[in-house]
Amino acid sequence: MLITIIIVAVILAFAWIIYNGLVRAKMRVSEAFSQIDVQLKRRTDLIPNLVETVKGYAKHEKELFEKVTAERANLMSANGANEKAKANDGLSSALKSLLL
Repeated sequence: MLITIIIVAVILAFAWIIYNGLVRAKMRVSEAFSQIDVQLKRRTDLIPNLVETVKGYAKHEKELFEKVTAERANLMSANGANEKAKANDGLSSALKSLLL
């Protein structure tokens, strides 16, 4: 009789330990998924900032290309050596900005 009680107690203790382990594992999975949700939400919240940054850079890039085009036109229409040198310096300056 005593052996039966000990065996039942051991089985119950083992079942309890396994149950608690499963509950703990379930909670870890739930926490992991909630962390993923938080990171995805954070990522979607940053998209408008990225769009605004790209818009600002696109505006800057457009102005830069217009400047390079205008400086090229100035160089092509320059007649004298001094005028060509000045136009070339302007184009070089615009191209340096483009490369940066």
